[in-house]
Amino acid sequence: MKRLLDFICSALLLIIFSPIILLIGLLVKVKLGKPILFKQKRPGLHGRPFYLYKFRTMTDEKDCNGNLLPDSARITSFGKFLRKYSLDELPQLINVLKGELSLVGPRPLLMEYLPLYTPEQAKRHLVKPGITGWAQVNGRNAISWEEKFKFDVWYVNNYSLLLDLKILFFTIIKVLHSEGVNQPGNATMESFIGSKSTVKEGHG
Repeated sequence: MKRLLDFICSALLLIIFSPIILLIGLLVKVKLGKPILFKQKRPGLHGRPFYLYKFRTMTDEKDCNGNLLPDSARITSFGKFLRKYSLDELPQLINVLKGELSLVGPRPLLMEYLPLYTPEQAKRHLVKPGITGWAQVNGRNAISWEEKFKFDVWYVNNYSLLLDLKILFFTIIKVLHSEGVNQPGNATMESFIGSKSTVKEGHG
């Protein structure tokens, strides 16, 4: 049932938002250049990798040594606008249509985080990742990694169709109010380096 709803809803949303998606794609090309889409390998269900799609929000500016500048220096005002209203995530509807993402589930993070999770935190991969999730409507990037993972695992243990509908409703509210987009003091969320328990186990 969840997969069927994901497929139908993502197909309808892609049709409804197609003019906006095309417009954003054109603006990204003009303001940031190619590629229009940011593509990155992320862990899906049971940690199996897939490529996540987003609209680009940053430039490729590098320092004199050829290293990319910090996120805060590369993100543009246009990119901040896309992130503020989660418009950069519209291409992820393609991931949902392909069955790699669900509309609701723990957010897919970076592949390099996989060995850093505690056994409890790793339970977040027992369900398909989502565009939005329980952690996103309970603080998004304004909460700590440990709090995020607790919300993710709670979702895994308490999943229901009613809960998904509740999360989708609160997601709309959060997006309209642009709450929790950035971690306080950072342009984006700081990198996860392992919880205290994982550091003790030698994974930090």
